Amino acid sequence: MTLSGPSTVMGTEGGSLTVKCHYEKEFVEHRKYWCKGNYESLCQKIVETGGTVRKKTKGQVSIEDNFDQLSFTVTMKELTVEDDGIYWCGIEKSWLSDESGFDLVFKVVVSVSPESATHSPSSQNSNPSRWPWSLLCNIHFLLLVFLKVPLFLSMLSAVLWVNRSQTLRGKLRTSNTETDPQGD
Repeated sequence: MTLSGPSTVMGTEGGSLTVKCHYEKEFVEHRKYWCKGNYESLCQKIVETGGTVRKKTKGQVSIEDNFDQLSFTVTMKELTVEDDGIYWCGIEKSWLSDESGFDLVFKVVVSVSPESATHSPSSQNSNPSRWPWSLLCNIHFLLLVFLKVPLFLSMLSAVLWVNRSQTLRGKLRTSNTETDPQGD
């Protein structure tokens, strides 16, 4: 357990959320950071501590390092649906102190639900154009529609074609042996 935390956190538009990441004692003096991006190597740092600086705020995001509890806490306030995404708790490592030199990171998926969705069930339909688009943007939906379903149908067609071909061959053999006078 070099670096750990929650794998997912949820918040509501307009609200706030907190993420607590735990680390080991050897990393007390290292910089800790919170960044956003699909891949840890390409994520954009949002806020970071600096050595003895325990707390830092940038915009609506703050980070606080608690040396005694060996953890740092990230707080995101006034959430918007654009805050939805993949984030990383990170600890900066120097090339000189470690053979690998790679930062320690832990992936956290942040989900932000629209404020209107939590207040009334009928409000989900208040913007009908938004929901179908978000469904189409979902990579799993796209894979299902454009890759998995056509692949399944192709495989099913191939199995049925082979089965039909074997059935026809069997019928032809049977009819040939019945009409073949030299078959005796």
